[in-house]
Amino acid sequence: MVMNELSDKEKTDMLDNCRKATFLIEKQQAEGITEKEKSELDYHLDICEMCRVFAKQSAVINQYIKKLSDVEKSDLKLDDSFKEQLQKLINTKHNESSTKD
Repeated sequence: MVMNELSDKEKTDMLDNCRKATFLIEKQQAEGITEKEKSELDYHLDICEMCRVFAKQSAVINQYIKKLSDVEKSDLKLDDSFKEQLQKLINTKHNESSTKD
């Protein structure tokens, strides 16, 4: 069926169904969905190619975000030489402000 052949109500219903499907796709990845919601989503994905593409893209994006958020904290530590330089800068600024008072 071509979009031009659809009535305004059919187009609105289709868009509403896609909005709900994209919501369920995101909810499923974030926190999970009920069996009823899963059935509704599976049915919609069977008939809607655009939402299938969205689901795949969303899964990839969420995987990358998860990988970024799973970086070990030790990887985010400052090296000692930077800390020393920063401490010297702080001390200098502190001394300058103390002498002005």
